[in-house]
Amino acid sequence: MHVGMSLFFQNLRGVTDEEVWLDELRLADLAEPLGFESIWSVEHHFTSYTMSPDVLQLLTYLAGRTTHIRLGSMVVVLPWHDPVRVAEQIAVLDIVSGGRVVLGVGRGLGRVEFEGFRVPMGEARDRFDESARIIIDGLERGYVELDGTIYQQPRRDIRPRPPRSFRERTYAAAVSPESIRIVAELGVGMMVIPQKSWEIHEADAALYREIFVEAHGRPAPAGVMAGWVFVDADGDRAREMGRIYMDDYYRSVVDHYEITGAHFAETKGYEHYAAGAAALREHGLDPGREAFARLQLVGTPDEVLEQISDLAPRLGIESFLAVASYGTMPPTEAERNLRCFAEHVRPRLQARPGSGLSSPLPSAHLPNAIV
Repeated sequence: MHVGMSLFFQNLRGVTDEEVWLDELRLADLAEPLGFESIWSVEHHFTSYTMSPDVLQLLTYLAGRTTHIRLGSMVVVLPWHDPVRVAEQIAVLDIVSGGRVVLGVGRGLGRVEFEGFRVPMGEARDRFDESARIIIDGLERGYVELDGTIYQQPRRDIRPRPPRSFRERTYAAAVSPESIRIVAELGVGMMVIPQKSWEIHEADAALYREIFVEAHGRPAPAGVMAGWVFVDADGDRAREMGRIYMDDYYRSVVDHYEITGAHFAETKGYEHYAAGAAALREHGLDPGREAFARLQLVGTPDEVLEQISDLAPRLGIESFLAVASYGTMPPTEAERNLRCFAEHVRPRLQARPGSGLSSPLPSAHLPNAIV
């Protein structure tokens, strides 16, 4: 199994934003020495929930500070970007990093972000679908082109031309059944970010694989899962302290995404979230907090290893991304948590069957590029 780590840049501790960034970058510098095979980050804007507004800029910086670790976006939120610029940025990053990029894309959920970018949230699904096609097809062909509803993109070459195929190293986050279908039909891998019961995630993964085979006539690639971890030799301490930081994180999710909001029911493409929001308004946040806590990977190294090992075949994943710094967790605790996972869990996960993203880097050859 491939094992990576992800950075979230949360500022829930009441320190300066610069301090958060410097603390997270110190963790990033540990990724290669601690044996992680990839390093990822996310894209979010305008709130303390996650202060990583340009994940590709960050990954470009990390490309220059590393030698062999893979560089993943979790995710580039396509409706907020010009797809041509994203394709160009990815092409450049893949060249300067020697083919180490893993492209993750998504459509976004935060109303505060859509409004901040002056993008109608009700257009998100169509924008994601068309933008993803422009980028994914463009990186394979060497040019962008689409006559769509949102984007009327004339044919233009991507320069510098992307020298490597992105097949088998492009992923998309999907939550609703409609998004799962889009991701499968795009022919990309599915990224699992825990937010529903494991039984529902398992059913979603099965649905994705079924649609993928129907659309492409071949098995779907193994998935990627991110997981919030708190590992300690003392299991009781892990559960006690981990719960504190997980609860902090949950509250930040509720605030940033307005999870209890009535706007989901009135926004095209987000109706799937309306029922959950209504339930939280009726019953309060405690049931949601308890459900979220059950999704997290907390305990001794043996216990966390067992949890991930149980989930991997159920969800069809061969790559796991550890999130070890979140909530109000102090930097010293985050580093201890990361080191404990890296020393006692990572090697045993990597010994599991399934290579995931650990397959050899793609060769510098794009069959369909313009010559």
